[in-house]
Amino acid sequence: TANGQVAYSIAEETERGASVGNIAKDLGIDAATLSARKCRMITGSSKQYFYINASTGALSVNEPIDREQLCELKSVCLLSYELVLENPLELYRMEFKVLDINDNSPSFSLSDYHINVPEFLSPGARFTLPNAQDPDEGTNSDPDVGTNSVQSYQLSPSRHFALDLKGFQSGSKLLELVLQQPLDREQSALQQLVLTAVDGGDPPKSGTAQISVRVVDTNDNPPAFDRSTYTVSLLENAPPGTLVVKLNASDPDEGSNGDVIYSFSSYTPQKVRQLFTVDPHSGEVRVNGTLDYEEASSYEIYVQATDQGPVSMAGHCKVLVNIVDANDNVPEVVLTSLYSPVPEDAKAGTVVALMSVTDQDSGLNKQVSLRIPPSLPFTLNSFKNSYTLITQGKLDHEKAAAYNITVTATDSGSPPLSSQKVIYVEISDINDNPPHFEEPVYSVYIPENNPLGVLLCTIKATDPDVAENAYVSYSLLDGEIEGLPVTSYVSIKSDSGNMYAVRSFDYETLREFQVVVQAQDAGIPPLSSTVTVHIYVVDENDHAPQILYPTSTNTSAALEMIPRSAYAGYLVTKIIAIDGDSGQNAWLFFHLVQTSDPGLFRVELHTGEIRTTRKLGEDITPTFNLTVEVRDNGEPPMSSSVAITVAVVDKVSKIIPDTRRHFKSPSNYSEITLYLIIALSAISFVFLFTIIGLTVIKCYRYSLYGDSCCAGFCGVRERCPAELYKQANNNIDARLPHGLKVQPHFIEVRGNGSLTKTYCYKACLTAGSGSDTFMFYNTCGPTGTTAPSAVMTERHLTGQSGQSAQNLIILKNDSITPNE
Repeated sequence: TANGQVAYSIAEETERGASVGNIAKDLGIDAATLSARKCRMITGSSKQYFYINASTGALSVNEPIDREQLCELKSVCLLSYELVLENPLELYRMEFKVLDINDNSPSFSLSDYHINVPEFLSPGARFTLPNAQDPDEGTNSDPDVGTNSVQSYQLSPSRHFALDLKGFQSGSKLLELVLQQPLDREQSALQQLVLTAVDGGDPPKSGTAQISVRVVDTNDNPPAFDRSTYTVSLLENAPPGTLVVKLNASDPDEGSNGDVIYSFSSYTPQKVRQLFTVDPHSGEVRVNGTLDYEEASSYEIYVQATDQGPVSMAGHCKVLVNIVDANDNVPEVVLTSLYSPVPEDAKAGTVVALMSVTDQDSGLNKQVSLRIPPSLPFTLNSFKNSYTLITQGKLDHEKAAAYNITVTATDSGSPPLSSQKVIYVEISDINDNPPHFEEPVYSVYIPENNPLGVLLCTIKATDPDVAENAYVSYSLLDGEIEGLPVTSYVSIKSDSGNMYAVRSFDYETLREFQVVVQAQDAGIPPLSSTVTVHIYVVDENDHAPQILYPTSTNTSAALEMIPRSAYAGYLVTKIIAIDGDSGQNAWLFFHLVQTSDPGLFRVELHTGEIRTTRKLGEDITPTFNLTVEVRDNGEPPMSSSVAITVAVVDKVSKIIPDTRRHFKSPSNYSEITLYLIIALSAISFVFLFTIIGLTVIKCYRYSLYGDSCCAGFCGVRERCPAELYKQANNNIDARLPHGLKVQPHFIEVRGNGSLTKTYCYKACLTAGSGSDTFMFYNTCGPTGTTAPSAVMTERHLTGQSGQSAQNLIILKNDSITPNE
């Protein structure tokens, strides 16, 4: 039940924890029972501003109170609470009156207020002023309510305005500003007043507002320039748009009455209006045309300034523009004469061009100097205002066929002006360069058996000259090759340098030769150069192997004999063959292609030796037929073959004459006996002299190698297999002693070709035998010598016969005893 009420007063902004009172004492409740009876405070506010100590009943501030925030529009600020107790349930009403303190100053809604007052307005005019607000409690008419609010206003001192407070003092909030004296905008366009609001607190607080009184203008003043005459100096080369002067006219009036527009007055001539412009708003006078000091040295410009009032007013001034002469004319180079083209062999100092220079300015501005780039082979000579361009140094058409010579003319003005003129000078060519070949030496490789007219190569030469001086023609210099003129071997096309073969070349006849090609230009006089062309004939496999021994014909085979007692490996014969080609094309290989007894004979692949593979039996067939093929290493390979009949005999004779080949009619013997005696005597003398000479030479040569000389005319020395192979493929004619003339059916007997052993023979001639056959005996070296590297050195045994080459019989060297 509600059976009590209590009221408290508390000042706002009281700090937290401050004591308000004791609820137990004030309500007569035992403080010891508050906690047991669940004492609590109930309020409709969102904040709990007070706190009850349940043990003592002390009431204190829980949170500071801001009266202006809590009770903004209320004159009395009250907070209502209910105190609830249980066991038994009791309800008490509690009221808290929040007392105001002067914690807020008066304030105006705006810090600056504007009032417009026309100038020359009559005194007594009134203008309403804003009032100030103070959230503290109180009014100026009822002091019992409070005096912390605004109580009075004050105005800063002014001889034109005063503050009327009668309405405010009577309880109204109306404030008025009263005009005391008329205003002149030109004297003071703006009046600044300060309005102060003061409250009644202790101590009092105040707030201020700025009152700006703007005097509204009337058009009572004309525009006025700061100077009546403006004097300006301007360069004559000032470009359009150059600022001449900026005029300044002022009008003390305001608004449109003080807006000034600039323009030419009626006193300004039309010509001046074309050369200058005036900006209507900024008053800038600028150049609009081209000024010329020679035409006019000064200009007078009349400008007026007009305001925009209802009845416009104007002011005037004069602008005197003095034109200053400037270096505004560039020098001009005039080409009087040009001597072009200039020969590249022109001497230094040769005149190329004549020039003159002019400048419309005067004084230093008229003094002009000319120059050209220093890297050119030219220079300038001057005489007053005339200049000559001459050569300096050597000209070369091949390095520079023409020059663009930039002549720069510069005057002495400040800043200096310059102009340029380009003179094109051509350099004419003279024939001062011979043709130059692209290669220092040409090497041509042509396979033998070439077709006639085949292109060998193209000789190319260039000439850095031009026109006919650079036209190159080709020719062959006179010369001989193998006793024939060069033109019988090759030809060259004069315009293109293509070299062609005139004949088909044979490697075996001519392996290499050289020709000299001349390249000559068409200048006057002509210049030429030569180059050597080496032509190498490349061997082709165009020669089949030639079998020298043994030989057979289409009707008869070569006859070879072996003893019945021949053992395995017995040398039946040796195939001796040569090949007219060289290199790999001359490598020979021997093959046994046909035999009547396949297992009895074999042929060495590289040496051509035919040997038995086993010992012969007593019941062996008396004859065997063999066919040996000799094949070279060319591509494609070529081959030759020989048919051999091998006869098995009991004993092999030392001499096996061919009676068919040496049979002669008895009637011929008597006719040739005398000739044979004379011939044999002469041959014997020559032979003996040759043998002695060769012996002396060979012994001297072998002494250089450190070997001894063979007493049997057989010089033997070791050679490497490569030397053996090389010597085996040399032509026989190339190995004959110098000056010895032989016919093609003679053969050299030496340890080369396909032979791999040393064969030493002794030549014996019988005076009355009636036969021209040489008989050879194995007198040198031990029986059965098989040293593959021993060969005869420079020994030539020849026989002369009126018959064919088949009249020479060579006996093989095998395991035959001297008694045989």
